[in-house]
Amino acid sequence: MADYGKSILHLAYSYLRNRADAEDVLQDTMVQLLRKAPEFESDEHEKAWLLRVAANLCKNRLRTPWRRYEQLPEDYPADGKSEESLALLQAVGSLPVKYREVVHLFYYEDASTAQIAAYLGAGESAVRKRLSRARAMLRKQFQERGRFDEAL
Repeated sequence: MADYGKSILHLAYSYLRNRADAEDVLQDTMVQLLRKAPEFESDEHEKAWLLRVAANLCKNRLRTPWRRYEQLPEDYPADGKSEESLALLQAVGSLPVKYREVVHLFYYEDASTAQIAAYLGAGESAVRKRLSRARAMLRKQFQERGRFDEAL
């Protein structure tokens, strides 16, 4: 929990956009870890397993008919509390799930495209394509708002 809890919580929040649901996914992920008690080859393998379980639990929650969405709160974990970083988080949160998950893992968890592919069970080229499309969507959103930054 101490090593990967924050990463799991952030990933779950990026999917669900609800703090309580994200905390439930974190708890359910840890329960799965205790129930299955898998043996891991390395710390990286353990992190990959936990993030994949959390992502699958999030996808299951998103399928439920009683899902509710809320806006990102002011205290959402961001690198900075600037208006730009919160606007970026809002924009990332508005992306479809398959793009939001790769953006979160790549930029917030510092995972490589190979690691993301392993976490999600997708091909590495598919991950790169999703990242490219997500960046294009974000760029378009910020251009429309007149807040485009060349760093995107």
